[in-house]
Amino acid sequence: MEIKYNYSLKNHNTFGVQVNCKTFVRLNSQQEASNYVQNQLDKTLPYLLIGEGSNLLFTKNFEGTIIQMQNKGFELIDETNKNVWIKAAAGEIWDDFVVWSVEKNYAGAENLSKIPGTMGAAPIQNIGAYGVELAEIFNGLEAIEIETGELRRFYLRELQFGYRDSIFKQKFKNKYIITAVILKLNKFPFFKIEYGNIKAELETLTYENLNIGVIRQAIINIRSRKLPDPSELGNAGSFFKNPFIDVKKHNDLKKLFPDLVSYDLENDKYKLAAGWLIDKAGLKGYSKGKVAVHKDQALIIVNMGDAGGQEILDFSEEIRNKVYEIFGVMFELEVNVI
Repeated sequence: MEIKYNYSLKNHNTFGVQVNCKTFVRLNSQQEASNYVQNQLDKTLPYLLIGEGSNLLFTKNFEGTIIQMQNKGFELIDETNKNVWIKAAAGEIWDDFVVWSVEKNYAGAENLSKIPGTMGAAPIQNIGAYGVELAEIFNGLEAIEIETGELRRFYLRELQFGYRDSIFKQKFKNKYIITAVILKLNKFPFFKIEYGNIKAELETLTYENLNIGVIRQAIINIRSRKLPDPSELGNAGSFFKNPFIDVKKHNDLKKLFPDLVSYDLENDKYKLAAGWLIDKAGLKGYSKGKVAVHKDQALIIVNMGDAGGQEILDFSEEIRNKVYEIFGVMFELEVNVI
């Protein structure tokens, strides 16, 4: 265990916002997490669990405790002729797990390549990209209840996964420290290459037989071109969720904007591409002060210098309001504002 006081969080949020927390705690094992919440955590003050800080926007100093799991390791815990169950420590980097699974030829996570963050944060957000969501390969997780220090196991049906959502963003927010995640992967892959421009990217690659390693490389290539590196330009990936609308709203918008980008969800709902809406509103590349909409990917807001969190949040509200003014669609934030 490592404890620091009056600690800078600049390197613990990918926006690179300079804020401090009163106490910062790194935990290296499930047992440390249990002991800490039972014996040392001051529950009268606010506390926040973080991974890499890749989905956070701090708007002010945090007058409490930041808790970060740093445990490591991947473990094969069960196996059949078709599947494997892998237990991954919450402190592992998500993309390191994808690399490991591809090297083992265990399929299912390859479309989720290069998503920033830790294993423990992945189920909270129900991360997803390129036609795949974590829920599709999720089996269970282990977590320490902060109130009691007791270990609890959760399974797929209990997490109430939704679009970038889970019970850990709702009812159980900040009530558990996730210490391990169990995923069910496939020995015989089913390739998912229909989403976006994966097929087009595959045509640019040289390979003999399609495999999960090739798909991973295609995803990496696409993401590298579209998404700015947070180490070079502060950002938290997609700032807004793609909005859902009903059939009537969709048809009305389609009449006004025939090139509307939408996805039929077959339940009387459509998902709109938030990036397209921002671009169509003329806001791609728009900047104000030290904040901007990224020039290549309109769904990403970037910190061009030393902008504060409140400045970034105010800028995002301007984007939301402009899109609503034009399309009558109000974005929900994907970023967690603190």
